Amino acid sequence: MLVFTRANFTLFAVPKTGSTAYHMALAKHAQIVLARDTALKHMPLRKYDRWFAPYLKGAHDLDPERVAVIRNPIEQVRSWFRYRKRPKVAGGPMDLSGMSFDDFVADVISDAPPEHARIGDQHTFLSSPEGALRVDHLFAYERRDLFDAFLAHRLGEAVRPQRRNVSPEVEAPLSKEMEAAFVAARPAEWALYEAVMTAGGHLVTEVPR
Repeated sequence: MLVFTRANFTLFAVPKTGSTAYHMALAKHAQIVLARDTALKHMPLRKYDRWFAPYLKGAHDLDPERVAVIRNPIEQVRSWFRYRKRPKVAGGPMDLSGMSFDDFVADVISDAPPEHARIGDQHTFLSSPEGALRVDHLFAYERRDLFDAFLAHRLGEAVRPQRRNVSPEVEAPLSKEMEAAFVAARPAEWALYEAVMTAGGHLVTEVPR
C-alpha cells in the first residue's frame, strides 16, 4: 500500500492485479510506503478503515481518496494458480503439483478451502463487512491505459511500470462446468467487476467516511 499525501490518494495492492510492478515504480513518489511486510502491503479496506484511516486522520489530518484495481475474477484466480505452480513452492503447503486448474478452483470455492486455496476474493478485499465498496476510484486491470492516465495526472509525470513478480507460463484451462460453479459462488465479486467494466474501466464512487 502506498499513500501519496501530496497527490491525495492511497493506492491499495489487490493481489494478482499487477500491484508489485506499480508499487515498485511508484514508491519514489509516495510519502508513506508499506511494502516490506506482505500483510501491510496487501492491506484490505476493512483493516484500513479500522485502524490506518483513523491514524492518518488523527495524526496527520489526512483523508486521502482510495484507489485500487480489480481484475477479471477467473484471470485473477488463474494468476494465483500459476504463481503457486512455481518450482520453488514444490514440497511445501502451497504446492499444486499434479493439480489441474479445475481442481484448484474447486478448492478455492469450497466451504473449507485447504491452505493452498485460501486466496480470498477481490470484493471482500475492497468492501466493508456489510459488503459496501470502500474505494473512490476502481480501475479495471484490463484498462491499464485509464489507470496510467489517472496516475500521470495526479503525480505530474508518466508512470512506466516494468513487469514484476511474473508467474510462470502454465496451461490452465477451465471447464465450462467449473466456470459456471465459480461464477455462481462469487456473485458479489462478479457484480463489482461487471460494474467497473460497464463504467468503461473506471468506476468512481463517493465513499462515506
